[in-house]
This record gives sequence, structure tokens and C-alpha cells, in this order.
Amino acid sequence: MAVAIAITDLIFLIILTTIPFSISQPTEKAPPPTADSCNGIFLSYSFNQGAKLPPNLTVLARQPYRFESTLSILNNGLQELKSWKVFVGFQHDEFLVSASGAVLADGNSIPGNVGNGTVFGGFPMSNLKTAIETAGDFTQMQVQVKLLGTQFGVAPPNNPMPSNISLANDGYLCTKPILQGKSEMHVCCSPDPRVKTNITTSEEFLARQNGDLTIMYDVTRTYDSSYWAQVTISNHNPLGRLDYWKLSWDWMRDEFIYSMKGAYPSVVDFTECIFGRQGTYYRDLDFFNVLSCKRRPTIVDLPPTKANDTTLGSIPFCCRNGTILPSHMDPSKSVSAFQIQVFKMPPDLNRSQITPPQNWQISGVLNPTYKCGQPVRVSPSEFPDSSGLLLNSTAVASWQIVCNITHVKKDIPKCCVSFSSYYNESVIPCRTCACGCSLNSARTCNATSPAMLLPAEALLVPFENRTAMAVAWAGLKHFPVPNPMPCSDNCGVSINWHLYTDYRNGWSARITLFNWGEVSFADWFAAVQMNKAAPGFQAMYSFNATTLELDGSNSTIFMQGHPGLNYLVGETDGVNPAKDLRVPGKQQSVISFTKKNIQGLNMAAGDGFPTKVFFNGEECLLPKILPANNIRRNLARFIPSILMIGFVFLFIQQ
Repeated sequence: MAVAIAITDLIFLIILTTIPFSISQPTEKAPPPTADSCNGIFLSYSFNQGAKLPPNLTVLARQPYRFESTLSILNNGLQELKSWKVFVGFQHDEFLVSASGAVLADGNSIPGNVGNGTVFGGFPMSNLKTAIETAGDFTQMQVQVKLLGTQFGVAPPNNPMPSNISLANDGYLCTKPILQGKSEMHVCCSPDPRVKTNITTSEEFLARQNGDLTIMYDVTRTYDSSYWAQVTISNHNPLGRLDYWKLSWDWMRDEFIYSMKGAYPSVVDFTECIFGRQGTYYRDLDFFNVLSCKRRPTIVDLPPTKANDTTLGSIPFCCRNGTILPSHMDPSKSVSAFQIQVFKMPPDLNRSQITPPQNWQISGVLNPTYKCGQPVRVSPSEFPDSSGLLLNSTAVASWQIVCNITHVKKDIPKCCVSFSSYYNESVIPCRTCACGCSLNSARTCNATSPAMLLPAEALLVPFENRTAMAVAWAGLKHFPVPNPMPCSDNCGVSINWHLYTDYRNGWSARITLFNWGEVSFADWFAAVQMNKAAPGFQAMYSFNATTLELDGSNSTIFMQGHPGLNYLVGETDGVNPAKDLRVPGKQQSVISFTKKNIQGLNMAAGDGFPTKVFFNGEECLLPKILPANNIRRNLARFIPSILMIGFVFLFIQQ
């Protein structure tokens, strides 16, 4: 019996040694069988589990629940997927706490709200290779993102599934998502055959992208434990602008800023290093010289007085006080740059191990809202050689961050517009709460009541001093007086557009800029879109002005101050602060138009008023109504009297 068992074991061993096999411990979970039918990029979203969270609310739609899900991205195609981006259509007011192997592609940090859907980008693994390149190694072909967060209102046994998942990379088409059971959604995305590209799969880097604003992160020198990088901010939008810019990002590998040239952290703080891993590793480093150990530092520009400072400045395009202009205003002022010395932490202590910071955000004072993508590796940038010879030196590595101007419904405007005209004595002021109102406003004013019509002189005084003038004007004109009174517009900058004249061959307007804030604006600009009347633009008399082509249309008129008059000061005290009102900064000019070759213009009906107004790139909120044309109504009222006077005159003559 024992001999029979031994012979059986021997035969089984011979069979095993003659059949090829492999034993592996993959770090990535194998994809589901449905992925086999996808010859492109296979995406899947799986809800794993959830639980009710305190507090216990009576409003079930606001009851919080924990959710754990997995987002998988698998490259089953023929081309490497570089810098992958996936949209997940969250729809249950989700608050994301963590996401392993991914970051938010819009530059926001985690944790954060993603309830309206969000785009994930890969980090640290941003590129997915093909099965051909890796012999089917899922660890290089696939990423699985573990999501943890809070959702509201979806109680078990229901599952909080997204409305959609899709690949956000350009040049791909995705099928309609398929819901498998109640807890899994998957979709297949393939290259769009209509998209033509000159990039070959053998190229190492993605092509540089266009955007309203681009940021380059160029590593210029590298050592085992540190490196130098140059950050260059470039404005490409003709109406884009930044004043007193602030730039922030997230370090992902416990890096810290040792020194800088051309810019500085808004707060110099090294305490987090002393009490963190950095202080333990760099025992002999004098952290008193370290500029910032914050995981998310905020960088600000230096004033022009530091431009030639050999310690803090001496960097081309640095030290502009945070001002970046459109290139058509001044190409040399459309770029800002600074250099930064970064110290790294284990296990990244070699020259080639460089991780760019993520989650970039940039903002200014009374400027457009920018949303920035994640860094994308591009071909190394070239710089003029420091030797002065006519040759260029290349960066060690370069990443590009693309930022675009966005308009979100919840964004609050930062400037507003009032309308007035020669044919109506009342000014239509800026809207109530045009630039937002505090939550406590309801105690003192009405945040929903329309703004009261004003006499023209009221535009020259601060809002808090207009009440008596507005009430007196309402009494004179028999306008209703709301109780409580409407709230202020709360805007730092307001613009009045006054229809000045209207005659057979042309017309004119007067534009006045008011700065009610404490911040002054150097090299300010404004722009108006006139649509139908814009082709008749002739001249502006106190400003420089020209038509600007946007989106293939010449309907925008761009204006800026003359040299020496391009500074819009902030609000100041009156001559006698004890009794005089504060005085806004003010700039004013008349603009003239012709009606030649433009048919059907009706100035009072709207052709004499702009459809959009911009100040320093920020779109200002317009009134909802236009000044009423009272000329015909007044003529109709006086015609009977004029005729009666005529009849009396004729009777006397007879």
C-alpha cells in the first residue's frame, strides 16, 4: 500500500515539473471579468461598505453615512495612458476624507467637498502602461483608488452610487456606464478616431497644453537630499490678470522650503520641522534658517525694491508686488518667476527622485477665479545659459500646471456696475448684495429688496452715507421707501456707465471707476462688451482704448490709464476727517461712437449699455434693468399744454 502511494506521488511530481507555471503575489487586485471585453481604458466604481454616523437627525436627507468605495482604472489598450484623469459624478453631497493613489485634479486638497462630482488625477502613479509593455503586469497597468468619505441621505440597504464615471483625458470616448447589481458601475473608454495627434507613443513626455494661466515647475539643480526649482507663472488670457498674487500647493513627501529668491512664504515658520520627521532626520541642520515647513505653504511676491537684491531678488521677472498683466498690455509684466530650494526626506534621498508638489492654487485681489490642474511631466524647459554665451541650458525635469478662469454659481462677484443716462435723472445703482452680504445683514437691512434709485451725486459718497439722500430722492420722485432699507452692494470697486449723448450720426458715454477699498491698483484695466454698437467705437479721451478680439468677435473695448494716470488709488479720508466723508479713488473718461454703417441702433433700449463689464479681469455684476426713457412720456405730458398756449397766442393775435 505504501509503495502504491509513493508511486502516485512520484507521478504527480513529474506532471507538475513538466507543466509551466508561475507563482506570484500581485499587489493589485485582478480586474473583474467584464474588463476582458474592453480593448481600451476600463473604469469601475465599487461601493464596498458604509455605516450610519452620528448625530441622529430627524431630517433623513441630511443624515450622514460613512462610505468606502474603490475606483479602478485599467489600461487594456495599445497606448500608454499618461496623466490619467477620471470623473466621478458624486451626487449625494459627498465629503471625501481620503483617496489612496489619487489627488483632486482641480487643485483642491483632500479632505474636501466633492458632492457635485469631481475629477481624480493619478498620484504617485499617474501613467498606466499597456499589457504589451509589461507582459500583463497589473501593478503597472492598473490603479485602484480606495475612497473613504461621508455621504448624506442614502441609508442601507441602498447604496450611494455616482451618477456617472468617465475618463477625463482628451481624445477618448466612453460608453454609457453600466450598473452591475446595486454596488458596481463600469465603463469602457476608447481613443476617439476623429482626434488627430502628432504625438507618438514612443515620446516620453506629453505635449505642453494651453490655458488662461500656466505654471512651470522646473528643477534646475539636484542633489541627494535637496534640489533647486524655478517656478514661472505666465498669463495667456487677454482679460486675465493677478494683483498681489498668492500661490499655494501641497507637499506630498514631507519636503520643506529652505530658501527662496524672488518670492517669500507669507508666513515664515519652521516649528513643524522641529517637532516632525524633518527635525529627527536633519539633526545638524539649523532650522532657524528654514523658511517654511508647512505642508501647504502660501507664497507671495516681493516688492520692486527687492528686484536687485542679491540675496532675495536678482531673478528675471521677479519682484512685481504680485502683479501679472495681459501680454498685450506689457509682455514683460505678463510673467512672474521665483526660485526655491527644497529639502527632501527619506526614502527619496537620491538625485533623480523628485516629486513635484500637488494641488496648486493661485488667487489675487479682485481678480478672476482660477482652477488649476495637477502637474504634468513635460519636456525639460530651456533657459539662457548663466555663462552669457549664446546657448541654452535645460532643466533637469519640468512639470506644467495649467490653470483656467472658471465661473462657478457660488462665486461672489467682486465689482459691480451702475447705469445712468441723459434722459433720466435717476441712477440705477449696483444691485443689493452684489458682492455678497453677511449672515447678520438681515438684522439691519433687507438683502432681497431692490436697490433704491439715487440722484447722481449719491454715487460720490460711501454707501453708509447715502441713506438720507436716497430717502429724500424717493420723496421728491414719489418712489416707495422699503422698510428695512436695502443692504449695500458691498463691492470694493464699482463702475458707472452713463449714456451721455445720442444724436443722428453718433453717440457717447461716460465711464467712471470708483475704488472703495483700501488696496490701490497699479496698471489697472477695464473692458466692456457692447455687441451691436462696438464696431462704431471711435475714441476715448482720458484713457487708452482699443477693440479686442475675443472668441472671434470684436465686440470688446479694452481700456487702461494713460502713462502716469494708470494708478487707481484706494479710498482716503476727506480734507477734514472729523466732518468730511471718505473719498473713493476715481478715474473717468468719455468714449465716443459713430452710427455709420450700423443699422437699427436703439441706445435707450439697450444698445447704448454694455452687456458685460470687466475690471482687472473680474466680471462685474450688471443691473437687471436699464434707465427708463422718460423723454417721450414727458413730451406727451407737455404737448397738450404747448398746443393750448399756441391756441391762446393765435386768439390774442386775432
